[in-house]
Amino acid sequence: MPGKNLSRDEAQQRASILAVDGYQVRLDVTSAPDREAGTFRSTTTVTFRCSQPGADTFLDLLAPAVRSVTLNGRALDPATAYDGARVHVDGLAAENVLTVEADCAYSRTGEGLHRFVDPVDGETYLYTHYEPADARRVFANFEQPDLKAPFAFTVTAPAAWDVRSNAPHEDVTEQDGARTWEFAPTRPISTYLTAVVAGPYHVARDHYRRELADGTALEIPLSAMCRKSLAPYFDADEILGVTKLGLDFFHEQFDYPYPFGKYDQAFVPEYNIGAMENPGCVTFREEYVFRSKVTDAAYEARANVILHEMAHMWFGDLVTMRWWDDLWLKESFADFMGSYGLIGARTRYSSAWVTFANQRKAWAYRQDQFPTTHPITADIRDLEDAKLNFDGITYAKGASVLKQLVAYVGSEAFFEGARRYFKRHAFGNTELGDLLEVLEETSGRDLKAWAAAWLQTSGVNALTPQVTTDAEGRITELAVLQDGDVLRPHRIAVGLYDRDADGALVRTGRIELDVTGARTVVTEAAGLPRPALVLLNDDDLTYCKIRFDEESLETLRAGLGEIRDELARALTWSAVWNLTRDGLMPARDYVALVLRFAGQEGNIGVLQSLHAQAKTAVDLYADPAWRGEGGRLLADGALRELREAVPGSDHQLAWARFLAQTAGGAEHLGLVRGLLSGSARIDGLEVDQDLRWSLWLALAAAGQAADEELDAELAADNTASGKRHHTQCLAARPTAEAKAAAWSAVIDSDELPSALVEANTGGFSIPSQRDLTALYAAPYFKLLERVWADRTIEIAIRIVGGFFPLAQASEQTLAEADGWLAGHPQAAPALRRLVLERRDDLARALRAQACDRI
Repeated sequence: MPGKNLSRDEAQQRASILAVDGYQVRLDVTSAPDREAGTFRSTTTVTFRCSQPGADTFLDLLAPAVRSVTLNGRALDPATAYDGARVHVDGLAAENVLTVEADCAYSRTGEGLHRFVDPVDGETYLYTHYEPADARRVFANFEQPDLKAPFAFTVTAPAAWDVRSNAPHEDVTEQDGARTWEFAPTRPISTYLTAVVAGPYHVARDHYRRELADGTALEIPLSAMCRKSLAPYFDADEILGVTKLGLDFFHEQFDYPYPFGKYDQAFVPEYNIGAMENPGCVTFREEYVFRSKVTDAAYEARANVILHEMAHMWFGDLVTMRWWDDLWLKESFADFMGSYGLIGARTRYSSAWVTFANQRKAWAYRQDQFPTTHPITADIRDLEDAKLNFDGITYAKGASVLKQLVAYVGSEAFFEGARRYFKRHAFGNTELGDLLEVLEETSGRDLKAWAAAWLQTSGVNALTPQVTTDAEGRITELAVLQDGDVLRPHRIAVGLYDRDADGALVRTGRIELDVTGARTVVTEAAGLPRPALVLLNDDDLTYCKIRFDEESLETLRAGLGEIRDELARALTWSAVWNLTRDGLMPARDYVALVLRFAGQEGNIGVLQSLHAQAKTAVDLYADPAWRGEGGRLLADGALRELREAVPGSDHQLAWARFLAQTAGGAEHLGLVRGLLSGSARIDGLEVDQDLRWSLWLALAAAGQAADEELDAELAADNTASGKRHHTQCLAARPTAEAKAAAWSAVIDSDELPSALVEANTGGFSIPSQRDLTALYAAPYFKLLERVWADRTIEIAIRIVGGFFPLAQASEQTLAEADGWLAGHPQAAPALRRLVLERRDDLARALRAQACDRI
C-alpha cells in the first residue's frame, strides 16, 4: 500500500499550520444502480486558514481521477498536483478556499463508499465507512482526527432513494429522475466520522424527548433502517426501545445534552466491523437483523453495541483523540459503557458483566500475550499502525482497566470527571493528560503512577493464591502471588467458597484488598477455616489472569458447574481456559470439564463460549494422537445435551449448532442429514434457514454434500447471507479441487467483497482438513508482500489472517514463519505484526500439545 500511508509526524506538521473552517462536499451517486459504473462525481470545497502564508500542504484523496484543482481562484494542473494519494498545493494564503473535483470509486471492500446489489430484488444500496482514514476515498480532505470542521453534504441520488448523513437535511429537490439532498452543516467533527447512507432503505421512525434542567426540552428524531428485503425480520421496536433507554441513561450520567440533532441507525450489508459511531448516523452490520432464531446472547450483544456506539457520541465524537495514539480515549470508554449501560439503563440484560468477564476479557488476555502487545496508550506511527490497533488492548483491556479505575476512584468521582471532560473539551481534541487532569480534580488522587502502571505498560499479570493451614484445617496464611513483567497495583476481592446444605458452592467470605508487588498477605484470612475454593479477583474488579492452589483446582474438577453465582462461575471458566491456553492444563482435561459441566451452565453466552473454546482445545491444543477421540467426545456430548435440552430453548439451539460444528461420525452426520430432510426431528428444535446452513456446512466438510444439493439450498435462500454460506460450504469440501478453487478465488482476483473473502478463507481452513491445506503453507509465505502491496488494508488483513497455516501446528510450519520474519525485516510493520501474532498462536498451540501429550 505504498503512497497511501500518513505518518504521525506528517499529521502533526500539517496541524501546526492549518485550521479548517469548513467543508462543502457534493456527491453525485445517480450512477450507482448501473452495475457497470465504477465511479461517482465528488466535489469538495474546503475553507481553511494557514498560519504560515506561502507554505505548502496536501489533502488526502484516493480516487481514479482528479478533474480539477482550484486554490483561491487559481487553477492547478491535476496531473502534477495529484500523485494518486495526495493533492499537493503550494503558495497558501492566510485564508484559503480550495476546490477539488474528482471521480471516486465505488467500493466492494467496505472501505469508502460501499455499493451493494441485493440479490433478492436487485435494489442497490450505498453506505460509507471511513475509520481510520477512508473518507479520502469519497472526498478530498485533511484526513486526521485533530483537524475538525463542520461538514455540509449535498448528495444527488436516484429519486426513489432515501439519503441520510450526519445532520438533518434542509432541502430536497427533484429533477430528471434524481433528487438532490442538501444537509445542514454538522457541528465540528473529524473526517472519519462523516457519513452518507443512500438507497431504498426500509425506515422505522420514533422520537425521543427529554426535559432539561434549564426548562427547555431536548427533541431527538430517531430512525432505524435496513434493506427492504430484510424488513420482515427487522425488530425496530426492540432496537429503538434500547436506544431510548440508552439516551436516558447517558443524559443522566454525562449531564451534557446529545449534541448532534437526530439519531439514525442504519443496518447495512457486507459491513467490515460491528458498528461505527458516525454522529447522527450510526451504521451497524446487518447481521444484527436476525433472519432466524438466535439465542438471547445475540440480543444482548446487539444491545451492548447500540449503547457502545451511543457512548461514542460523547466519548469520541464530541471529544476526539488528537491522534490515534489515544484511540483508547474513545474505544475503551465505549466498551466499558456498553456493559455498564446495559445494567445502568435498566435493560433486560442483567448479566452484562458476566459476558464482559467471559468474552471481552478473553479477547484482551489473548491480545495482551502476543509479542506485539502494546500499552493501552499506544505508539501509533502511521495509519497502518492505527488500523491494527482496533484490537483487544484498545477495546477490552482498556475497558477492564477503566472498570478497575472506577473501583479505585469511586463511580461518582469517575462520572463527575467525565462531565467536566465533556464541558471543557467539547468539539475539541484531547490526549491522556486531559483526562487525568479532570479525574485527579474529582477524585483527589494522583493518577500519574496509576496511569504509568496501567496505561503506559503492556502485558497481563497472573495472580495465584498461596494457602497454608494448621492441623485443624484453619488458614495460617493466605498470600497472593503476582507475576508479570510489570507488577501493578490491583484492587481485588478474594472469595472464599464452600458447599452449602444442597451441595452447591457458595461464597462464605469475601475480603477486599489492594495487591501490590510480588507477594501480598491477606491478613484478614488468618484463622478462618480453609475453604473448598479460593477465588481471586472475585467480582472481577481488576484485569488479570487468575490461578488456583491445588486444593481449589480439585474442587473445580469435581464441581465447577455447582458454583451458584454466575459471575464467579464465569470467572472460573475463564481461568481454566487460560490455564489450557498457557499449557498449564492438558487440553483433554479442559474438554472433560466442558463435557461434565457445560450442560449445567445457565448463562447462554458462557455456554456458547465454552463450545467455541472446547472446539479450539481439540483442534489446536490437544495431542494430535488424541484429536480424533476428542472430536468424537465433543460430538457425543453435543448430541446428548441436544436431546436433553428444554425443547425450544436457547440452550437447545446452542447445542444443535455445536453438534453441527463437531459432527463427524455416522450417527452424528446421519442426524444432521435427517434434520435437513425432515426425516429426523428433535422436539422443539426449529430447523430454520441459518441452522440449515450450519448443518449443510457439517455435511460439506465431511464430503457428504453434493454440489447440486448446495446449489438447491442457495436457490431457496438467494440472499447475501445465503451466498456467504454457500461459498463457505463449497470451500469446506474435503477435496484438493475445492481448496484450489477457494484459494484462487481470493488470491487470483480482487473482485470479492470482504464478506466472501472471509467465507472462502473460513471454509478453506477447516482444521480437520490440515492434510489438504498443508500444500499451501509455502505459497502463503511467498505471496504476503504482494498481497499487502496490492490489496486494500481491510482485505489484506483478512487474507493474511485467514490463510495463515495455523492448523499445520508443527515445528516445520513454525520454522517457515520464523524464516519469513527473518528474511523480511523491511516488510511493512503492520504486516510483520500480523505474521508475528499468527506465529505466536502457532507456538502456543505446540506448547499446549506438549502439555496434553501423554
